[in-house]
Amino acid sequence: MAKMTVKLSLKGIRELKYSPPVKAEVIRRAKRIAEAAGPGFAAVLGKSRVGARALVWTTDDESRKAEARDKVLTRALDAGR
Repeated sequence: MAKMTVKLSLKGIRELKYSPPVKAEVIRRAKRIAEAAGPGFAAVLGKSRVGARALVWTTDDESRKAEARDKVLTRALDAGR
């Protein structure tokens, strides 16, 4: 078998982590998690030093209580796969 060498471009990897398609995929998954958790949860694209990042959080007292009591947001994480 022939020996193969792979050289990674760190600049290219950095550009990829912040690219619009990656950001779109990250926010798409976050929105699916928020929808699976139910009403009172929202998703937004956040800022990060290491790449695209999205946040899902509670928007009202009822959803905060539901997360504290029943872990609905935690259980909805699989929807982001």
